[in-house]
Amino acid sequence: MTNHPESKSPVEAAQAKPLAKVLEQSRQAKDIVAACAEELSSVNTVLKDELAGQNQPSGLEEALEKNESIECEVQAVDDHLSAVNHALEIEADLRQRLEQQLVTVTHEKAVADHAAVHDPLTGLPNRALFDDRLKHEIAQVERQGVTLAVMFMDLDGFKKINDTHGHDVGDAVLKIVAERLKQATREGDTVSRQGGDEFVYLMMGIAGDRDTIPLAEKILNSIQEPCQFSIGELIIKLSIGISIYPKDGTTGPDLIKSADKAMYEAKQKKSGYAFAH
Repeated sequence: MTNHPESKSPVEAAQAKPLAKVLEQSRQAKDIVAACAEELSSVNTVLKDELAGQNQPSGLEEALEKNESIECEVQAVDDHLSAVNHALEIEADLRQRLEQQLVTVTHEKAVADHAAVHDPLTGLPNRALFDDRLKHEIAQVERQGVTLAVMFMDLDGFKKINDTHGHDVGDAVLKIVAERLKQATREGDTVSRQGGDEFVYLMMGIAGDRDTIPLAEKILNSIQEPCQFSIGELIIKLSIGISIYPKDGTTGPDLIKSADKAMYEAKQKKSGYAFAH
């Protein structure tokens, strides 16, 4: 899910809530104190008027003095609360801006992390991410009691497409191929663009060579469905080389090298796919 700078995570919202609550409570307290100060002032005015009409001082004078003293104290509290509320508002505004900056930085980091391991044109995992996943899966296969296959795929005649129709059409072809590979391959496996018109597919959890054939044929059929471009209809074809762990290699580089060699055999024979041997 994409985050936006104006959004807040549940944790950030929970952290901001106590300060907002304190600020609201402080504002309510200030309103109460201000109302009390106003009421005291009104009472004191009445008492002064009452004393002004008396010839002899009475206990009212002493009460008035106390009330005026209390009025001053309440007013001082009101002023103090105003200062506190102002400081809280500044703090709340600062926290909100910091949280927005944190969300922005977190989002930018996620985008940068994704870009570091994905092909910018097709959005597929790049060579670095594929190699890391292949290395990880090789370490897992013996524990799982199954094996894995690597398919090295190269488009047929891609240079001619670029030379004849231009790189914009070539890029559009690569994007279509990437999308079709994602749709044709299994969820949980990894399909990667290695560069140029080369793609590599990691097929996990297979029992042997025969398990790869239906998927290789599905990929070939999917890719060569006619495509409509601004220059007209194109039919894209590719060749696939298949290597199996551990008979064709026990490391990632060895498996990729074996599959690459088998791909060239498939291209020369125009057989669609070929196994390493």
